[in-house]
Amino acid sequence: MTVRPIRLFGDPVLRTPADHVTTFDAALRELVQDLEDTVREPGRAGVAAPQIGVGLRVFSYNVGGRVGHVVNPVLSDFAGEQTDEEGCLSLPGMGFETRRSESVVCHGFDQHGEPLVIEGAGFLARALQHETDHLDGRLYIDTLTGDVRRQALRELRRVVPR
Repeated sequence: MTVRPIRLFGDPVLRTPADHVTTFDAALRELVQDLEDTVREPGRAGVAAPQIGVGLRVFSYNVGGRVGHVVNPVLSDFAGEQTDEEGCLSLPGMGFETRRSESVVCHGFDQHGEPLVIEGAGFLARALQHETDHLDGRLYIDTLTGDVRRQALRELRRVVPR
C-alpha cells in the first residue's frame, strides 16, 4: 500500500495538461494502485495523477464506498445543474460554492485497457468533473465567478506563501 503525498497549489504539475495514457502496462497498474490507496484516506473523494506528481490522464475516486479509477476520461451528456461547496486536496482548508452539472457520463478505460462507462449523478458527477478538470490543468477555483471567485482569490493570497 502506497499513499502518495498530494501536490499543493503553486506546483506547476497542477496547471499542466496531463498526457494521454498510451501503454497499459505494469507501471500504469502501479500508478492506479497508488491512486486508489491515496484516495482511500479518510475525507477523500478523488485524486488525479497530477496531484501526486504524475502527468498522465488517470484519476481515482471514492464516492459512496465505491473506489475506482478511470484512464483517459472523456465526459459527455452533461445535464442539469447543482451548486454545493467544493474543496480540493491541493488547496487544503478551502471550500467554495461551485456550480457543476447534476449528471454526467464518463467514458474511459480501466488499468488493463478495457473500456468503461460511468454514469454519475449528484456527488459522483461532481467528483468526475473535478478530477477530469485536474487532468486538463484546471482547479475548481478556475470555475468560480463573481463574488465567490473574488473571495476565493482573496483566500488564496492569504494562505499561499509568497
